[in-house]
Amino acid sequence: MIDVKALGRVAVLYGGRSAEREVSLKSGAAVLAALQAAGVDAFGIDVGADLLQRLAEQQIDRAFIVLHGRGGEDGTVQGLLECAGIPYTGSGVLASALAMDKLRTKQVWHSLGLPTPRHATLASEQDCHNAAEKLGFPMIVKPATEGSSIGMAKVDDLEALLAAWQGARQFDSQVLVEQWITGPEFTVAILGEEVLPPIRLGTNNAFYDYEAKYLSNDTRYEIPCGLDADKEAELRDLTARACQALGVVGWGRADFMQDMQGNFWLLEVNTVPGMTDHSLVPMAAQAAGLDFTGLVLKILAGTLQARG
Repeated sequence: MIDVKALGRVAVLYGGRSAEREVSLKSGAAVLAALQAAGVDAFGIDVGADLLQRLAEQQIDRAFIVLHGRGGEDGTVQGLLECAGIPYTGSGVLASALAMDKLRTKQVWHSLGLPTPRHATLASEQDCHNAAEKLGFPMIVKPATEGSSIGMAKVDDLEALLAAWQGARQFDSQVLVEQWITGPEFTVAILGEEVLPPIRLGTNNAFYDYEAKYLSNDTRYEIPCGLDADKEAELRDLTARACQALGVVGWGRADFMQDMQGNFWLLEVNTVPGMTDHSLVPMAAQAAGLDFTGLVLKILAGTLQARG
């Protein structure tokens, strides 16, 4: 049983200025309401340029980070809180920065022999031509440091690749293109030392994009995920290894594709996953017997332990 008084005064950091601001506002409102309903002395901060001043003005014992994307999920706010001596939820500076960068995440996984789709980086039209020859179509184009599938596109020919590269450049100067994996998509959350039940995702869209994640009412979530016991154990183990490789702690969520031969392929890890009514970590926690309030309290209680 978590002693809510031991948690002290809690600042819920949400909103921010990234492309994922609207999702973060919804996540933050849900987390704040749950903490307050549980009796935690919590208040919200819509993070802006005055964050340092607001933290200095308040007597804060710990922070619950619900900032998605750059400026909140990339180690930036984690570093600020480290300097201020304020305990915070989730991963530290290095793990947050690594996981936010899809390219460097893949490089770490490659170095450890963890399976992740073949890729290339795009900085010019020639790079697009080279990627087409190297990877073949279809492919998926991604801004390297965005989340929520913002700026992503599936491409089936060179003309579409060039257009998608130009579109992704609007969000990030570093653009990644990956080999397309045909098959089902899975997502697996971690909570402390526990790997939560995997979820199989289904959508009528080309892939699990922003609309499928946050707007669509026909996105399908399968828990149990439909894998046999051995394949589910393999997926859970791969999740733990992928997160450990990046130094992810506290909570997070890894995304996978499974090809037609049954092999799993790592896509990315989210260190501050969504906490909206469409979000996946609360679904997985519910399947493990933990309601939303219990989930946020357990995440927050992790700040009572000394980091490292």
